[in-house]
Amino acid sequence: TCFANPGTSEMHFVAALDSHPDMRCVLCLFEGGASGAAEGYFRMKRDVAATMFHLAPGFGNAYANLHNARKGGSGILNVMGDHAKRHMAYDSPLKGDTDGIAASVSHWVRRCDDSATVGADTAAGIRAARAEGGQIATLILPADSAWEDGAAPDTAPAPRARRTADPSAIAAAAELLTRPGAVLFVSAAAAIEPGLSQAARIAAKTGARLMVPLFLPRLSKGAGRPLCEQHPYPDEMAGEVLKDTRHIVLLGATRPVNFFAYPGKPSTPEPPGCEIFQLCTTEMDVTGTLESLLQVTGAAQSEPPRHALDLPDLPTGPLTLTGVGQALAHLLPEDTIVGNESVTAGAELLPPLQTARPHELLITTGGAIGGGLPLVVGAAVACPDRQVISLTGDGSAMYTPQSLWTMAREKLNILVIVVANRGYQILRGEMAALGVEDYGRNAQAMFDIETPELDWVALAK
Repeated sequence: TCFANPGTSEMHFVAALDSHPDMRCVLCLFEGGASGAAEGYFRMKRDVAATMFHLAPGFGNAYANLHNARKGGSGILNVMGDHAKRHMAYDSPLKGDTDGIAASVSHWVRRCDDSATVGADTAAGIRAARAEGGQIATLILPADSAWEDGAAPDTAPAPRARRTADPSAIAAAAELLTRPGAVLFVSAAAAIEPGLSQAARIAAKTGARLMVPLFLPRLSKGAGRPLCEQHPYPDEMAGEVLKDTRHIVLLGATRPVNFFAYPGKPSTPEPPGCEIFQLCTTEMDVTGTLESLLQVTGAAQSEPPRHALDLPDLPTGPLTLTGVGQALAHLLPEDTIVGNESVTAGAELLPPLQTARPHELLITTGGAIGGGLPLVVGAAVACPDRQVISLTGDGSAMYTPQSLWTMAREKLNILVIVVANRGYQILRGEMAALGVEDYGRNAQAMFDIETPELDWVALAK
């Protein structure tokens, strides 16, 4: 699958697609839509899609959602066209620093200057994107490397086996989890089934609290799924939930950190003296490490508390966010994929889904706004037999409204719910966090999106 927004330097790639009818090419009308869709595809498929971008400006348009993908551990192969080598000397209008912009967000970058190596270079890029749980790989393809005669195609070898945690580290983590004030902090494969149940069994056996980050790539939720705490966004709440914590064992997760710095407040939410023990990074074998920890703790037969199926009644009366969440929880089909970029509204929309039918939750991981709509495009392409729902704020959705066109064109099974609160409500909260309670016309103009009012019905049509 290739999510694309091509330009002149990629026309040879486009022409070649006709000779490979088994490849699905999805047109996105903005590069940020293509990169976000490729991330959503990886989160659900656990395999790599390609993107196609036009030179450095096109890659720049894709940058924000590539940042999110990198933070979320998603594997993507970017194919970025560039000018023909002989044309580079003339500084034409679209010439840019393709190597520099790619290197700033990619784990692997290669410029293919010889048409004979296109197959081998692409295979290497695919392998790099698949490596270590998912990486950003970028292949820069000058136009003449595409139009000149090539050599035999190549195949991408299997990625190298990832490393599990050392047995001594697993034993140390198992002991730490039995101590008072211990938290097992998990993400990646440990936050989706069956890994989440294994992590919950370990927590139940050892007495540790089970916690996941708020901004994680994917979380298995709903009835039958084990109870786990999700680390909150506001720094005061983040510190409060960890105030009695003495040991944090990280498994497929990074250290908890406050989203922003504030005057006179710490950057990390754990109390002073709390031990942070990194058992397994996302680049390691999270599944294998989790299974080993399960055995060492003797937790395989432990049964953790789980959410019961408890569907709320369909709400009546005035339209409220809580009512929308209750309606969703009542009607949500089993195995639905829910993408959430509703930001402030999510605090009211999501809680009723805890006891809904089992589903998967996708959240924007890197904090760059505009990932929500493209993310569900990729998820729906990866899982065409599943219902997909997007919860998005109106400010967030205006970053990538082109995704609505792609959804319609590809006939994707997506329901989009736009919370049109007519403003960047999250910014009002951030002003309050900085201690600014009173502000005037200029600041207010940065928060409101009311004049003109966005007509989402017309945009959707």
